[in-house]
Parts: sequence; structure tokens; C-alpha cells
Amino acid sequence: MKLFDELKWRGLINDISSTDLEEKLNAGGITFYIGTDPTGDTLHIGHYSSFLIAKRLKDAGHHPILLVGGGTGLIGDPKPNTERPMITKEQLDYNYKKLRKQVEELFGFEVVNNYDWMKDIHFIDYLRDYGKYFNLNYMLAKETVKSRMDIGITYTEFSYMILQALDFLHLYEHKDCVLQVGGQDQWGNITAGIELIRKKLGKEAYGFTMPLITKADGTKFGKSEGNAIWLDKEQTSSYEMYQFLVNSEDEKVVDYLKKLTFLDKEVIDELEEKVKTEPFRREAQKVLGREVVTFLHGEAEYDKAVKITNALFKGNLKDLSQDEVADAIKGFEIMEVNDGLNLVDCLVDANIASSKREAREWISGNSIQVNGEKISDVDYIVDKNQSIYKDYSIIKRGKRNYYVVESK
Repeated sequence: MKLFDELKWRGLINDISSTDLEEKLNAGGITFYIGTDPTGDTLHIGHYSSFLIAKRLKDAGHHPILLVGGGTGLIGDPKPNTERPMITKEQLDYNYKKLRKQVEELFGFEVVNNYDWMKDIHFIDYLRDYGKYFNLNYMLAKETVKSRMDIGITYTEFSYMILQALDFLHLYEHKDCVLQVGGQDQWGNITAGIELIRKKLGKEAYGFTMPLITKADGTKFGKSEGNAIWLDKEQTSSYEMYQFLVNSEDEKVVDYLKKLTFLDKEVIDELEEKVKTEPFRREAQKVLGREVVTFLHGEAEYDKAVKITNALFKGNLKDLSQDEVADAIKGFEIMEVNDGLNLVDCLVDANIASSKREAREWISGNSIQVNGEKISDVDYIVDKNQSIYKDYSIIKRGKRNYYVVESK
């Protein structure tokens, strides 16, 4: 399968600026860039597919450049429904350094910062050298701008399109970069850059976008209980990431396997069949978790994530080290209870049980475990002496329900 056909099979092509690009992608040897603004100090799982596309192109013989927008980040790409908050130069510079290190270690891409060429452009030069190539009606027709017209958009945000086009022009002139890749929400900015290169230099450049990855209900992929799944394991542990991926919906897991792994068509087709015939085994989800966690954090971290998962499922919490227990409880809400409560009162005070009667029924029915031990005594005391990690105890109800309480 040629590169372009593989990208289409994986569902990674949304918009394409020219049919000529198919041949160029298959031939290899072109320089392209993908950009992100340093609004945070780590990438999240939503970025991951985009960066994997860049790696796929790199493996096929193309040269990737990652542009981290230290300049455009000071402005902010227009959001569909509100203005982005301004970030200080100091924070953006810190974020840039962190992202650069992360991307170089994970993917080995060349990294550039558009602040380096934007910082010395004078306003009059900006208007004469770049602004005159943009027709106002052309800019207003772009989806990112059009969606904001009813509620209003500042001139600052309105100018973002020109700044991103300026990036493409700069990289075309200084890096021989002829292609920009981005998410489908960047199509308007990408085509603006193509137009600027055509009008100012009389040259042809190219662009394509990929669909945004979503859950079955259409919401963004990469959120868990309102928190982003970060690629930095210090912010999202390998266990948390593995759990997020293993809990992927059956309707979407094959799509994620295509976009987030390097598994070939034959392997993914086999997993797709197992989703249909044996969904309860969740084999596709487990493979997804293995592939992503191993790529990002290595085999040892994947093994650790599986060990924690199995220990929680089987109740073998004593098999976990203190570091592993710390990772296991990271994703849970921690509920404070008074030290030395009996288990019935603990379950009620932590809002695990709705009443003392319900709590007693669960305990007498052998449905409650504390720190991996099944408890049938309603007078069992939950205190710091029983804690599995610091002052924390892990309570399990039934097969899947876990809670973390902190004795105070």
C-alpha cells in the first residue's frame, strides 16, 4: 500500500489542496511542517495523531519540521465561541522549551519557533509586506472567522490567519518547506498560507488536513473526567493513559487503532472482527493501550500499567509497590474521612453508600474490600494504621467500583 492510500485507509485525510499532492507524498523527499502553539507545557493525546502523521511521513522519506508558535501563541488561534486568554511571554517561553524537549525525545523532529522571525517585524512592514495580499472578504469567508462574527472577534484574533500564513511563507523561503499538515480546523489558515506563497512568490505550496479524533458522541477524544490525557507521564501516569485507552468505546476503537498505532491492515482487520464477535474480551482496546503506552513511555511503563490494572481487578493490592499504588490512585477523587471510623460510617461519610443500612448489606454480602482484603465485619476500623499508601485506603465495591479515602 502506497503512503497516500495508507493515509486514506487510516482515515487521516480530510481536506487536500491539490491532487498533485498524492504523487508527491508517494514519491517522498519533501519538507513539510506541522504546528502547535505552546499554550501548555506538554502535548496531550489529541495532539498525538497529528504528530504520528508527521512520523508516518518521516518514515516514508519526508522531512518534518515542528513549528511551536511562540509568536502566534501570544495572539491565540480564534476559538469557535470565545476569545482565548492571553498568556505571558515568560510562560510561553517556558512552555516552548518543554514542548521542544518532549517532541525531540519522542519523535526526533526538527523544532522551530516562529517568535524568532516574528519579533523583528515592524507593523508598517507587516501591513505592506503581508497584509496587502489578503482580501477582507476572503478572510471573512474562513470558517474560523465566520463562526465568531455573531458574537464578535477582535482585530488581534482576526490577524491570526495572516500570521500563520507568514509562517508558511517563511519556512518555504528558508527551509524549502512546501507542505503544511494540520487538523481539519486549520484548513482556513493552511490555505491562506498557500495563497500568500502563490501571490508573493508565484510558487505552489500544498496542504492537507486530518479529521479531528472524537468519541462516539462527537465530543473531543482525550478527556477523562474533564481532565486532558497528557503525553507527559508525570502529569498523566502510564496507568491512567492505559485505562483511558482500554475503556475506549467499541464503536470507535478500530478508528483509534488506525490513527494512533502503526499496526498494519491485516492485524487491525483481525482485531475489528474480534470486536464484533468477542467484544467482552476487549482485545482491541488492550492492544490499543499497549501500542500507545509503549510508544510514548516504553515497555517497562506498559508492564507497570498492566500490573496495576490486574492488581486492582483481582484485589491483589499488596503486590504493588508504593510508587505503583501512588499511580493507581492518581485518577480517583480522594474523599476525606475521620480517622478511626468503622467501615459502615466510612462508606456513608465518603458517599460510597447512601445509608448505613446499605453499607451493612454490602459488607455482610462480601461486596466490600479494603486495601485488597475482603471485609465482612461491620465493625472493621478504617484508620491510618490500615492505610496502603500514606493515609490513603482503597475501597472496592463489587467487581469494578473503586474509591480512595484519606483518614484525617
